Amino acid sequence: MDATLRQLSAYAAVARAASFTAAASQLHVSQSSLSRAVADLERVLGAQLLERDTRNVQLTAAGSEALRIADQILGAHRAGMKEMERFLLGESGTVAVATLPSVAAVLLPQVISEFRRQRPHAAVRIMDGPERTVLGHVTSGDADFAITTGEPSAQLEHRPLVRDRFVAVLPPGHDLAEREEVAWEELAQHPYLAVGRDASVRRLADATFAQIDARVVPAAEAVSVATLGGLVAAGLGVSAMPALVLPLLGSGPFVTRPLARPVVHRRLDVAMRARRTVPLAAHRFLETLTALREEDGGLPDGVSWA
Repeated sequence: MDATLRQLSAYAAVARAASFTAAASQLHVSQSSLSRAVADLERVLGAQLLERDTRNVQLTAAGSEALRIADQILGAHRAGMKEMERFLLGESGTVAVATLPSVAAVLLPQVISEFRRQRPHAAVRIMDGPERTVLGHVTSGDADFAITTGEPSAQLEHRPLVRDRFVAVLPPGHDLAEREEVAWEELAQHPYLAVGRDASVRRLADATFAQIDARVVPAAEAVSVATLGGLVAAGLGVSAMPALVLPLLGSGPFVTRPLARPVVHRRLDVAMRARRTVPLAAHRFLETLTALREEDGGLPDGVSWA
């Protein structure tokens, strides 16, 4: 059985109106065209659906069942086309964002909240991880775009988004906590607690210590920023973190002071595959992010739009 949507739609209109004339007027088609469509459907199904006389149209038992099924098919078709329309307008679909944990936890929630408020049929999938993994998600096509550190390449184009300043993270009562700001060289003279080598924070901190010729051998390393925060709070050493990472350290207690000589910022970019067009839903997400930036949406202390 290979009934068409046109046949089903014509039949449903006639069955509900109980009149070929009224149904033809509703559908803005000729009565003869409507009669042919219903007759074709009866031929496809091999059953009489309507009993006709000069005044009335009545449904047979097969006709009642055909109307029920036609309504299901036509309803599913309308719903599917509406969903397709939403997708083509960027109102539905899933936006896949690869990003660093600090961005996922601190920056993205307010963007996602506004995006979902405007487009409740859309969803967001966050793939958070270290810099190399994040960039890999974009180059492989698993993510629509990334918010991360890293340098532009032939495969990726970067657009500056935010930057956050490095601060010293100190135990309460530490000697350096009495300063208004702390020099990197001074920080290097105390037991240093570092995150893992895969983290962008570690790469930037190591590069700064190398810039000032300070040799730093970590007293301890931790993959988790929250673990490192616990080590600092326990008085086991000091660390350096960009401002956006601070909420991930936990409740402390610890003290932060701006790092200077040199002042170091971590720049976070929107990265996407070069010469590729992102899906429309992802484009709408980036528009929401841009609107937040133009409104100078609230950022934590030490974080600014790039």
